[in-house]
Amino acid sequence: MAAAALLLLAGCSFFDSPVIMRGNRVSDEQLAQITPGVATRRDVQSLLGSPTQSSTFNDGAWYYISSNTRARPGRELAVSDQRTVAVLFDASGVVREVKVLGAEDGQNVTMVSRETPTPGTERTLMQALFGNIGRVGMMSQQPSPGQQ
Repeated sequence: MAAAALLLLAGCSFFDSPVIMRGNRVSDEQLAQITPGVATRRDVQSLLGSPTQSSTFNDGAWYYISSNTRARPGRELAVSDQRTVAVLFDASGVVREVKVLGAEDGQNVTMVSRETPTPGTERTLMQALFGNIGRVGMMSQQPSPGQQ
């Protein structure tokens, strides 16, 4: 009976961990101040701050990423209210477009667990058993750096 009561209490909000705000949250009021075709990189940076991420191969897009997270014991973080603001620039550094993306706009990426083998690191059983024979005596006979 005590175990059942404990399980019921575990679902209560009393035991929930606090919500932690992560990233750089851009408000709707701030977004309204960015005018495509007029605002520049400097304007965006002074209004929103430094971006969380910029595009990989050029500086054509800035991303402001934010989410609310909650720690769940024994499990992954619970992510809620994830939001990404993408500010796209043209070649002259003027804002071309502003997009607001949510978690539904993301794509899941499957991680590959294979490893590339490194040649020369495989040891046979005989090398593991007899590999250090003779090294101990050789190490004691080498002069120390100050004796050369």
